[in-house]
Amino acid sequence: MHFENEVGIKIRNEWQKASLNLLYTSGFLFNGYESFFKRHGLTTQQYNALRILRDQYPTPISTSGLRDKMLDKMSDTSRLVSRLNAKGFVDVKQNPHDKRLVNIILSDKGHELMAGIDPELSLLDSLLSELNEEEAAQLSELLSKVRKSIKHASKRMRTTPVQI
Repeated sequence: MHFENEVGIKIRNEWQKASLNLLYTSGFLFNGYESFFKRHGLTTQQYNALRILRDQYPTPISTSGLRDKMLDKMSDTSRLVSRLNAKGFVDVKQNPHDKRLVNIILSDKGHELMAGIDPELSLLDSLLSELNEEEAAQLSELLSKVRKSIKHASKRMRTTPVQI
């Protein structure tokens, strides 16, 4: 099925088609990730935070440090950490050097959860099983170019005056 028929709109040009196709496809990928992590009582963002904390372990990280490493920079990291703390997956302590900050570290229960998820991560890889390894690498390169293009275009959009 052609993309235009699948989404039911007339496409202006190949750049619009690529942009909309990327947005549309990211929804499918996101839903696949959400379904996977829901089986473990987590959201994709919560898993991402736990993954970062495990990579940092045993070094604690602040809320802002965690946010900087998150895939989704828009997430409310404080609320995310509160939920993970309530589930017992992280320990949160006040930073002894700066009382405005907290130190976040993966708890023993968080380590156990991550160890249980690890053997199943290949299920997430299977979301892109229609691509061979070379195609997956090519897609990653193209997506890096897309992010670079978006960063440059975003700067131009912010500085270009609006014509009324």
